[in-house]
Amino acid sequence: MKDSLYAYMQPGLVHFKAYPEVMQGRGYADTLEKICEDDFWNVVELGPVKDVRERDRARKMLAVSGLTVCYATQPTVLPQKLNPHHFDAAERARVLHIIKNCVDEAYQLGASFFRVMSGKDPGDEKREEAKKIFVDFLHEICDYVKSNGDMRVTLKVFDRDIDKQALIGTFADTRDVAQPVAAAHDNFGVLADLSHFPLLREDPKESIALVKDFFMHFHIGNCVVEPGHYLYGDLQPRFGLPGGSIDVPEVRDYFRMLLDFGLLNTENPPVVSTEVRPLLAEETSAMVIANAKRVIRRAWAQA
Repeated sequence: MKDSLYAYMQPGLVHFKAYPEVMQGRGYADTLEKICEDDFWNVVELGPVKDVRERDRARKMLAVSGLTVCYATQPTVLPQKLNPHHFDAAERARVLHIIKNCVDEAYQLGASFFRVMSGKDPGDEKREEAKKIFVDFLHEICDYVKSNGDMRVTLKVFDRDIDKQALIGTFADTRDVAQPVAAAHDNFGVLADLSHFPLLREDPKESIALVKDFFMHFHIGNCVVEPGHYLYGDLQPRFGLPGGSIDVPEVRDYFRMLLDFGLLNTENPPVVSTEVRPLLAEETSAMVIANAKRVIRRAWAQA
């Protein structure tokens, strides 16, 4: 009998994508309760919750559930177009203050992991300068996180020229900024998202090889790179969407590759979170989540 996937990974779900209404300030605790009650998931990835009462209710439910909590800053960074490597020092200070507030909220929710991302890519001429500034930002965030508790920080890699247009839009750039930060901070690592490799035009095996020696977490999801498709870009559609890039075979191959690298392992099973959301009229959160669980089970059975 094949070993349980739970021996090799901690399956997680990204709350604010599975239930996109929470991005509009609706149903944060009610939808989180559904994840807390679903024992398929060992991990939940959360975004900010402004309502203090909702936050307190969420904190209490999470404590009861036994879920590992990851806090993601993307719902804060992307809508506000925050840039931690802005060339204006005053703007960088403002962004740093906002992200530190996110750290405080993450600790209030009982988070064990904290996701960060880079801002917009400034172009070829200023990219190296921006990377140096971003390294300074990562040092400051890792210091602040460490001074307040034992969360670990992971840098999520986004695309450079299709959707998010982020500074850290290749895994070579990821390695460049991760090396000095990881050397100075034992609470820093990298998050690799399967759905982003088609957007990066990179081979997962070659890319992961560049960063596999860092502490790592993983995401799985889908994307569309077919020009003219109505869901083109990094929208996290359900697995198996016609015209999409990721379904059971790609998830299976990702699992196999991570097993080969020893990154899925029984000694320290990493977080592997699913990032999908309902986008079409016929889709509901429950359907898309059930689809994701079937894909994970089938892919693991074949890995």
